[in-house]
Amino acid sequence: MNDTAVNLPFPIRTECPPGACVCGYERVLADPQADHRPLAIDRRQEQNLLARIERVSDYEDLKHVQALIRKNIGAELRIEPGPNEVRTVRGIIIVLEEKPGLCKKVRQSVPAAVRRLLQERPEIAYAILDAHDLFGAP
Repeated sequence: MNDTAVNLPFPIRTECPPGACVCGYERVLADPQADHRPLAIDRRQEQNLLARIERVSDYEDLKHVQALIRKNIGAELRIEPGPNEVRTVRGIIIVLEEKPGLCKKVRQSVPAAVRRLLQERPEIAYAILDAHDLFGAP
C-alpha cells in the first residue's frame, strides 16, 4: 500500500497481479472519496457469494441476492432476457456491472454461477422471462 491509502473499516483483498486485471484497485484505494465496497470482495467473500447464489430457491430470493450485491458491493447484477428470442438459458443476459475496484474474476464468476443456477432451476428462468413481459403485456 502507498502513503495515500485510506484506512478502511473492513479487510480488503490483495491487489491483482499486474496486467491480470483492470479493476483500478490502486486508483480506488488512493481516492478517499471513492466507493471502497468492491475492495472487500476477497477470495473467501467471493466463495461465500457464489455459495449464496447456489442456495437461491426462487425468483424472489434471486432478487434479494441482487439487492444484497447492490447494497454490499455497490454494483448492479442485471438479469434480463436478451434482445432476440430466448430458447435456452444462454439467451438470458447476466451481467455484473463494471465498478472501479471490482475484480474481473468476480465479474465473471458471479454471472456464471447465476447461469448454472438457472440451468438447474428452470422455473427461476421462466419467472425472469415472465417478469420481463414474456407474453407481451403492455
